This record gives sequence, C-alpha cells and structure tokens, in this order.
Amino acid sequence: MGQGKSIRMGGIGIWQILIVALVVLVLFGRGRISEMMGDFGKGISSFKKGMSEEDGSSPSSGTKPAAQIEAPRAQADTSPPEPAPVRAASDPGDNAKT
Repeated sequence: MGQGKSIRMGGIGIWQILIVALVVLVLFGRGRISEMMGDFGKGISSFKKGMSEEDGSSPSSGTKPAAQIEAPRAQADTSPPEPAPVRAASDPGDNAKT
C-alpha cells in the first residue's frame, strides 16, 4: 500500500478550482458576479470608513456618541408565577364509590 503511490484525501488541485469557477460562472453569469464583487468592495470600504471614524472620535471631540439600546427595565415583582395546582388522577373505581 505504501509503495510508490500515495493517496491524497481532501487535497484541492488546480483542476478542481477551475471546475468550481466554471460552474459558478455558468450559474450566476458574468454580470451578476461583477455586481456581487462591486457590492463586496463597497461593503469593505464602508467597514474601513466606519472603523476609522470609530478610532478618530473621542468623547472630548464634541461628537455625539453612538446610540445604544437600553436594557428592559425590571418589574417590581420579579418572582416567577406560581404553578397551577395539579389534581391527582382518579381511579376508575373511585367514581363507583360516590
């Protein structure tokens, strides 16, 4: 088994990458792929812009701090509701005695 030939499992070669790229191109088309890449580039630039704005702002700079979501306020009675009383199952013979 170990003589001369090695079995490679999980390796991705250039042919597998080319086949996947060809299938993606056929499924989505050239226009759709370029549109998605443009959206991806806009997202990255927006992310970088947001990160640079966050790093550049400080509380003393006079800018308004980002809005924050407030946690829900606790109610006065925080104890859990009491469970409903559980009735014991009656035997069919109990009805005959009454």
